[in-house]
Amino acid sequence: MTGTAESSRLNGQRSRKRENDWRLFLRLVPYARRHTPLLITSMVLLVPLSLAGTVQPILVGQAISLIRREPTFEFLRGMSLTDGLHLIAGLLFCTVALLLVMQSVQGYLVQKLGQLMTADIREDLFEHVTSLAVRFFDRTPVGKLITRLTSDVEALGDVFATGAIGIVSDLFSIVVITITMFLRQWQLALLLLLILLPVSSLIIYFQQQYRTANYGAREELSLLNSNLQENIVGIGVVQLFRREEFNSNLFRETNHRYIKEVDRTIFHESAVSATLEWVALVAIAGVLCLGGWLVLGKNLYLGDLSAFILFAQRLFDPLRQFAEKFTALQSGFTAVERISDIMNEAVEIQDPEKQNPEKQAKGKGPNGTALAFSEKFTPPLSCQGEICFDHVWFAYKDNDYVLQDLNFTLKPGEKIALVGPTGAGKSSIIRLLCRLYETSKGRILIDGVDIRDMPQSELRRRIGVILQDGFLFAGDVKSNISLGETYPFERIQQAAEETNVARLIEQLPQGYDTMLRERGTNISGGQKQLLAFARVAIRDPHILVLDEATASLDVGTESLIQEALDRLLVNRTAIIIAHRLSTIRNVDRILVLKRGQLVESGTHDDLLQAGGLYASLYRLQLLEQ
Repeated sequence: MTGTAESSRLNGQRSRKRENDWRLFLRLVPYARRHTPLLITSMVLLVPLSLAGTVQPILVGQAISLIRREPTFEFLRGMSLTDGLHLIAGLLFCTVALLLVMQSVQGYLVQKLGQLMTADIREDLFEHVTSLAVRFFDRTPVGKLITRLTSDVEALGDVFATGAIGIVSDLFSIVVITITMFLRQWQLALLLLLILLPVSSLIIYFQQQYRTANYGAREELSLLNSNLQENIVGIGVVQLFRREEFNSNLFRETNHRYIKEVDRTIFHESAVSATLEWVALVAIAGVLCLGGWLVLGKNLYLGDLSAFILFAQRLFDPLRQFAEKFTALQSGFTAVERISDIMNEAVEIQDPEKQNPEKQAKGKGPNGTALAFSEKFTPPLSCQGEICFDHVWFAYKDNDYVLQDLNFTLKPGEKIALVGPTGAGKSSIIRLLCRLYETSKGRILIDGVDIRDMPQSELRRRIGVILQDGFLFAGDVKSNISLGETYPFERIQQAAEETNVARLIEQLPQGYDTMLRERGTNISGGQKQLLAFARVAIRDPHILVLDEATASLDVGTESLIQEALDRLLVNRTAIIIAHRLSTIRNVDRILVLKRGQLVESGTHDDLLQAGGLYASLYRLQLLEQ
């Protein structure tokens, strides 16, 4: 029932903040403007389409009038029956051919416009999502993001392609047909108009209900995808602990809730179609009744009555199509709402020139190009690798501080180790230093510059991080070392040799060209970690961060990497997190953390003599061994 409560909460939240359709539509206009020629051409084609559809009933009516010897258009008068029918048949053929050609061309252009807009929106959304801070991903399930980037974005293309342009086409057709009917016979035209207005109101009501149901369905689909993604990623735990049946029941509950919401959308969509079918029959019956009475009273010709019967069909055909497209439009608006939730997420961590547009405007070169750094940031003459935590406080949640008043400085080239029990804040220090999160209070300086005043590319260039679990992308070994940067192959080989990884890479089937599967499942954990060392070595950072970097290595591999580390650490500032205290004896200084506070600082020998927390942890590990 947790999923139901969550879904209800989200629906309630959206109902309080929901924007009207017009404002949602305006959010898509800039994407349509990127393809103005396609948009204008599609709109221009509406005119011949609507006119061709309106002329056909009139021509059929004129044919019947010609057969019954009733008054016809001027150009048909004086013609024989055969010649007149041949002419009308030729004109009908031309209008049908024109209609088919125009519909084909417009359909192609409209679909192309929709796909181009969809691609643009997906690219902007992906760029925005990858720019968001890690804090956003901490609270957002991956499955929900995947749903928004796939099915929701696909629905957006229909807003303009199938929806907006199609609705404009149908409205234009309705207006043209209505004007033509009033010019031909106002009583029958008024009858059809009086039937049309209440039906339109009923359709709008059903569409609003469809919109609400569709939002609920998409929320349940997000939960379904989240559940699916979680089980696939954690399949090892699922099977080891025999949770297959339990997780299947959870998935089944979510799936049934999704089906229930989809059934609601189907009901309202079907209600629109059924209503229109019945009303169209009533409208034709009304035209026959009133038109027959007028024909008997010599106030209307049979040819005109026949034309109005076709007009009634043509009038409700656009309305039926309008309803179908309006359904697609409502689905698209639901997607706009959901995607807007993400696009409205503020990019918490930004470069200084983006944070201050005025300074960005000032930061122009003589040719108008943007300067490399903001006015706040002045690159030091030499990058030494000094790190200063100046009274830093940090909380993942408001006022629940995991780091409290950290105040320490690392001199250039100094090697320190962060030690402490689980939850002491060691990994949080690394995340703040790399600016994956912003400090709550205080500041962090590198070479005397606040990292918030430093472009992120410059910050990440100075810091090399090796985590315990090295993530690999699907691709070859070379690309997993270079990570998209244009290093020559010789430099990649050199980095591999510097970190003692070259021999292991050459043992792979195709060496550096060996294709790695997603997350590197076709190589061992130790090999993945070795590639992470090569990634850092090729970038030659001034600061090296090791977060349990050798934890997953066997003894033989660890000796290789330790030799490489000795070379990497030369003339670099280093921060090492290690739970095995025996591996950090040779660092220059050890910082001991407890509950986010710095409680001890000193060398290995000094801390053992002090007999504090570090000495206790060290003795416990000796006892375990």
